[in-house]
Amino acid sequence: MAPKIPEPTELPRERAMLVGVEIFGRPGLLSLEDSLDELELLADTAGLDVVLRLAQRLSKPNPKTFIGPGKVEEAIALADEMAVDVVLFDEELSPRHQRELERLFKNSVRVLDRTALILDIFAQHANTREGALQVELAQYEYRLPRLTRAWTHLARQAGGGSGRTGVGVGLRGPGETQLEVDRREINRRITQLKADLEKVRAHRKRYRARRRKSQLPVVALVGYTNAGKSTLLNKISGAAVYVADQLFATLDPTTRRVKLSTGAEALFTDTVGFIQKLPTSLVAAFQATLEELTDADLLLHVVDATHPNAEAQVEVVHETLSAIGAGDIPELIAMNKIDRLDGSAPTGEEARYSGFSYPISARLGTGVDELLDAVRQQLYESFARVSVVLPYQQGGLISLFHEQGRIESIEHLEQGEKITGRLPERLLSRFLPYMSIPVPGAGERE
Repeated sequence: MAPKIPEPTELPRERAMLVGVEIFGRPGLLSLEDSLDELELLADTAGLDVVLRLAQRLSKPNPKTFIGPGKVEEAIALADEMAVDVVLFDEELSPRHQRELERLFKNSVRVLDRTALILDIFAQHANTREGALQVELAQYEYRLPRLTRAWTHLARQAGGGSGRTGVGVGLRGPGETQLEVDRREINRRITQLKADLEKVRAHRKRYRARRRKSQLPVVALVGYTNAGKSTLLNKISGAAVYVADQLFATLDPTTRRVKLSTGAEALFTDTVGFIQKLPTSLVAAFQATLEELTDADLLLHVVDATHPNAEAQVEVVHETLSAIGAGDIPELIAMNKIDRLDGSAPTGEEARYSGFSYPISARLGTGVDELLDAVRQQLYESFARVSVVLPYQQGGLISLFHEQGRIESIEHLEQGEKITGRLPERLLSRFLPYMSIPVPGAGERE
């Protein structure tokens, strides 16, 4: 009898220590403890075991080490005692802070910040070429100012016979170090990635233009990471978007056609979740994906009703939406995971009073029909009174007002066609640049 081949074993997870800092006068949306809780979830998603947490309150960051010298000594001692592999800071460290901290900790201990951790998670979950390009760009832009000799091989004089041969290095001038070679290579790669992503943006723009011709309204699912957006999309569309109880389980946008009540239809798009302290480099790198939000007719904001910091998470999402130019798009809020709440599920009135619109369970389907009916009403029945002056070259918008709106009066001016009437609220953001002097009742809902 042949011997049984043992099952492969997983590598042991690395041990991490978390370091959080609260700066007086710079309060965050989450408390220090809650922010560290979130960082621990991020660490778990990245495959790390958190064995220790340190916190410090400061009047201002230390210019050399971010945290105070005494706290640095404590962290070094504890990292040695607890056999820590990674020290995670709950802030984005400056290149100087990172270099100094790496020098003080033992070589076997890596120092990472929140941004590096999120980038690592994004790299694990980017399943399409577009997602991989966006993550790679963000990683390189993060690493470039942090390049040190610790990241590279030994310095090498041109013409030397030792060291590595960098890809695409070519001829070098006298005295050029490996650090300089790496910096130039990263800049070259960043330029290439930006060019590739510009093609992605152009492709997405053409795709959205074709989608507009179908006249189907677009609903963008937004929300804090792990709020349940993908679960909701799967429930209403029969999609098979990957779902997991972890942060940033899905990155790549997914669009599905969904039937609403009375035979109406809409396109629902699920995109990357938001999080507090979202690195600006990530927002910039994911511009092509986030443009899906700015082109939506309606935002369906999914909130985890069970989370103790739900209100702060809503604020994070609203701040991010404003930052990317999607703050004026109409919004419905769905309070998700009510099946996990203690006691009976809140009624619609209770949900609205607490700042949410529609209580649902995306997992069980509770309240989803009522939510979709509200989406239908918002897209097809909710109108606002406006007055716009549309330049004659904006023929598409003029036709759209005639097709989708209810016209009360038209006046032909030298600068364009002045139309007063009622528009579906989902279209208001497209006409916002052409709003003229408010008319009586402008903006009123039916």
